[in-house]
Amino acid sequence: MSTEDKIKEGKLLATATPLKPVPSPAEELESLFREHHDRVFRAAYRITGSIVDAEDVLQTVFLRLARRQEGIDLRPSPASYLHRAAVNAALDLLRQRARASAVPLDEVAPERLASPQAGPESAERDRELRGALRRAVAGLGERAAELFTLRYFEGYENREIAALLGMSPVVVGVLLHRARARVRKEIGEFYGG
Repeated sequence: MSTEDKIKEGKLLATATPLKPVPSPAEELESLFREHHDRVFRAAYRITGSIVDAEDVLQTVFLRLARRQEGIDLRPSPASYLHRAAVNAALDLLRQRARASAVPLDEVAPERLASPQAGPESAERDRELRGALRRAVAGLGERAAELFTLRYFEGYENREIAALLGMSPVVVGVLLHRARARVRKEIGEFYGG
């Protein structure tokens, strides 16, 4: 190698940017947890209506990630992936409870609750409605339950759900219509027939 080549190589090495160390899977998981645990917890709580169950879902989601053999790659959107994982884990929990007939009766849809001044009959009716709604949603198929939850518990619009799940807004609308009809049928007694 000539002196000129050595000088060029030295300049190249001097101007090269140092490589960033690749984070370990544990560091990457910890970073994901710090950044997204609130979102996962809130999504789980909206579905389960229970702080304890939401914490269980949070733990389940991140334990599943920790146990993955191939490492963590949540591209293109870790937030979307973790939100969907929380929704699915919460729905799984509700389905387990439905099979065991032990559905929690906490808040589901705040807009459906009786006012604090309402009598005990109204409060009892709301608890029964929430339980029936939870059982009905747990009885839906996996995709339908996910769509119903995103739309009616999480408040996403159809086009947002379509983007989140990589579906057509028309398909989302059709599936939501069918899910809503099935839920209505199952809890029809609370709506007067």
